[in-house]
Amino acid sequence: MKRVFIILGIIAAVLLLAFFVLRSLTKSNSPEAIAQIEHDGLHVKVDYCQPYKKGRKIFGELVPYGKVWRTGANEATLIELGQNVTVAGQPLAKGLYSFWTIPSQQGWTAIFNGETGQWGTNYDQTKDVLRVPIVSRKHSPVAEQFTINFIPRSNGTNMTLVWDQTEAVVPILKR
Repeated sequence: MKRVFIILGIIAAVLLLAFFVLRSLTKSNSPEAIAQIEHDGLHVKVDYCQPYKKGRKIFGELVPYGKVWRTGANEATLIELGQNVTVAGQPLAKGLYSFWTIPSQQGWTAIFNGETGQWGTNYDQTKDVLRVPIVSRKHSPVAEQFTINFIPRSNGTNMTLVWDQTEAVVPILKR
């Protein structure tokens, strides 16, 4: 019986080590990042991972048009709102959400989902709290690494999603 516990302990240790090695490798290819803004009483924080272009065509190929994208890499992107806001004119309560998008050539859809903590490909549409259309446009110069930034504006901010030759803008205003 003691031998079984020793074997199980060794297996658990190997699996744990493999998990941390794999996590380290994926994070080195798409590092973790935090984008946040505190502006005029508005607080927004985004935890995400930043994939690289690496010579690939991004939108329409690596990230297909018309399909839900985790908006980053690795785990699902998280957005924390410190107060009630409007996003692209629609109300959204303060809280923590996973953040997804649907890129298209005509414009994007931003999705705020009530499920958090999942791997970035485990999306459950039934837990969507808000879906809104957002503007996308050409971006120059080409962005090698995916980034999320905030541009302060009157009574809020524009959250920009920039990668390759594309920029999508999510307008967030205080309510």
